[in-house]
Amino acid sequence: MGRLVGIVGKPNVGKSTYFSAATMISVPIAAYPFTTIRPNRGVGYVRVDCVCKEFDVRDEPVNSVCQDGARLVPVELVDCAGLVPDAWQGRGLGNQFLDEIMTADALIHVIDASGGTNLEGKICAPGTHDPLEDVEFLDKELDMWLVRIFKKDWEKISHKGKVSRDDLIKDLVERLSGLAIGRGSIERALKESGLSLDRVDSWSDSDLINLIHKIRLISKPMVIVANKIDLSKARENLARLSASPYRVLACSAEAELALAIN
Repeated sequence: MGRLVGIVGKPNVGKSTYFSAATMISVPIAAYPFTTIRPNRGVGYVRVDCVCKEFDVRDEPVNSVCQDGARLVPVELVDCAGLVPDAWQGRGLGNQFLDEIMTADALIHVIDASGGTNLEGKICAPGTHDPLEDVEFLDKELDMWLVRIFKKDWEKISHKGKVSRDDLIKDLVERLSGLAIGRGSIERALKESGLSLDRVDSWSDSDLINLIHKIRLISKPMVIVANKIDLSKARENLARLSASPYRVLACSAEAELALAIN
């Protein structure tokens, strides 16, 4: 399998329903937090236009399927336990979740667009929770977990004062390579951050967090799935979610699953 995509989000937003609709694999689905404890894995397919018709050739792909000019490219999906605030510090099933999900090449953040689940994943009246808070919350959890890894032995490096660009990148690659974060992502993030390498020991905590945030955005692109779009208040919140820095896609995973089954 070429790419791994992680399905992320807090409990009770429909991640497992989305996973089942995308992979046609039956998994436990229930309206209470942490229905998913062990990661669910399956294969979904991305539909893209094939070049066979444009070039008038017979297509025989070895890594996908071509159906009448539509290429179905397999992508491995992993659905893990929901995140709660301070998961990066081990709250809930945080460490187990983050260890699994941060090896993904890209992320799908499933959100309850109706605002009917609070930050803990508990059911509340539609419209009483702001789904934009979910975007901010997940960003913080992912960034802080990476910062914790990044800061291991950081003092040994920063106390050297001036560090060569190559040495710094080499150290970061070694620390983050197990999370599917490559050298190119780190080099680009350092360039975009504008941080000076002349005095690494002068970098503040906010400098480190901003750098890690850029590395994550570059190495693990993310889209938001505004789930439960068929429920009350969801359409209103969809417009507000578009103010986030991510691409937002409206969805009803429950309806998609019902259509797929029938």
